[in-house]
Amino acid sequence: MKLVVGLGNIGNEYLNTRHNIGFSILDRYLENIKWSKSSYGLYYKTGNVIYLKPNTYMNLSGNAVKHFIDYYKISISDLLIIHDDLDIIFGSFKLKKDSSSGGHNGIKSIIKSLSSNSFLRLKIGIKNSEIEQSAANFVLGKFTKSELQKCEENQKIYDEIITDFISELTADELMNKYN
Repeated sequence: MKLVVGLGNIGNEYLNTRHNIGFSILDRYLENIKWSKSSYGLYYKTGNVIYLKPNTYMNLSGNAVKHFIDYYKISISDLLIIHDDLDIIFGSFKLKKDSSSGGHNGIKSIIKSLSSNSFLRLKIGIKNSEIEQSAANFVLGKFTKSELQKCEENQKIYDEIITDFISELTADELMNKYN
């Protein structure tokens, strides 16, 4: 069983914000599916894959991930977390495993809840050279129209990464292929 988690915050006020890029990528990847509801978030189960958008807010994402990992007895090696990264230039991405949270509170929560950092992460760059506000305000800010267009253009590669992840490529194989 594989678990693909897109990180974000619930609520209309967070739609199209940089911090919600994990939700957006899953929404585009799955298009028009009917999400099931759990007390831990929205999920879609098909075959041996579960897609999850936690409803625990970013800083408590680990609670939702741990619940699904434990309930479905999923190995940490079968976990992919998709999230924003303020240290990567907008429009870029990086696949990473066995790394620190890099200050990302959602990742901090997941590492703490799982007592491990040995899961695969698809880090989506949101860094903009024109940041003139606090990091918190920036990540919770809305994408510009041109940024949204770039996100849509990049979706094809994100789709390929997710598809390769669920088709049994290992983390190392994925990192070698896409990094």
